Amino acid sequence: MPAREHHNSARLPARTTIALTAAGAARWASRTAGRGKGSMIGGLIAEKIDPQIMSRLAAGKRTALITGTNGKSTTTRMVAAALAELGEVATQADGANMDAGIIATLSLQRSAPVCALEVDELHVPHVSDAVDPAVLVLLNLSRDQLDRVGEINMIERRLREGISRHPDTVLVANCDDVLITSTAFNAPRVVWVAAGAGWVGDSVSCPRTGEPIIRGDDDGWYSSGDESFRRPTPDWWVDDEKIYGPDGFEAELTLSVPGKANRGNAAQAVAAAVAMGTDPAKAVAAVGTVGEVAGRYGIHQVGNHSVRTLLAKNPAGWQEALSMIDQDADGLVIAVNGQVPDGEDLSWLWDVRFEAFETMKVVAAGERAADLSVRLLYAGAQHITIDDPMKAIASCPPGRVEVLANYTAFRDLGVALERAEGGRK
Repeated sequence: MPAREHHNSARLPARTTIALTAAGAARWASRTAGRGKGSMIGGLIAEKIDPQIMSRLAAGKRTALITGTNGKSTTTRMVAAALAELGEVATQADGANMDAGIIATLSLQRSAPVCALEVDELHVPHVSDAVDPAVLVLLNLSRDQLDRVGEINMIERRLREGISRHPDTVLVANCDDVLITSTAFNAPRVVWVAAGAGWVGDSVSCPRTGEPIIRGDDDGWYSSGDESFRRPTPDWWVDDEKIYGPDGFEAELTLSVPGKANRGNAAQAVAAAVAMGTDPAKAVAAVGTVGEVAGRYGIHQVGNHSVRTLLAKNPAGWQEALSMIDQDADGLVIAVNGQVPDGEDLSWLWDVRFEAFETMKVVAAGERAADLSVRLLYAGAQHITIDDPMKAIASCPPGRVEVLANYTAFRDLGVALERAEGGRK
């Protein structure tokens, strides 16, 4: 384990010290002006002053990077919890997974010898070049915001190219995801995890040959264009009760977060922590302690409603989140915005199986409630439309209300719920 003096400011170049001082001033100004914590603006300013600051701050640390289309924040929290046995862990509290957020995290937690960093999939190659990760966790790849992220096979190729520059990095890869398997297939050090793939709409063809992927009844698959490219044998896997690993390891896996996908996320988090030296049984216990993650799965009491919030940002994420909805809840609100962070094109709504709510009344909310209403109409889902998510919640019968929202709708609703709870206290 590296000694703490590796992170002492006296050992940093003058440019880096100036960058950190300026970042600290920016954070203070942002907080003083009531414009937030200031971490992002601090990270942006620091990088402008010292473009090499990320690599300088990461030097001497053992780092796990976590990426994928869905599940990054939850898995990162699980990895951080499992790595705590090794010492203080630098990790994002708010899911800020691009350069400025990563730099802010590293600058605010400089004494930590270990890092668990969530990274946007577009940023993985150059972040890996900067921090030289010990472990890279590859969760899944599916269509996201085409206007920002681009075509999914292009992302797979970029990840593969970036990985090739780091042969010593251990990849913890989901062997049930065809695109992730392609990304990691030729790497020298891979730990394969059967983490599941509830959404296969973006992997009907082989990313390497373009030929169809042939799927069996036993979770196996292979490329019809190259049968050597097939689902690897997993080193770790889960069922509804346990997690299983190398050398006959098995343990009960009880989680504080819902959904089958989160059991897969937990398996990859445990595998990553073990690859970095954590005891397997302690890692399993640690991931089970992770509950609310940046507002996801949180419970809010507002008037006579107990409100649980779920976040979904793309077709695969929506499909998984829909499976977490409690069909016995007293109300269901689905809130959709179409701002730039969400992706302004909402045609993906037609890829989501809203037919699941044929027996449950839905309140369509958000800035794009009308678009959602049309989709629900074609799905045969009983619904009403109330644009304001808080008013939509208030319209539900007293009791438990499930709220599913995309990115900015989720963010804005979180602020409104906190205000409502604050006013009640």
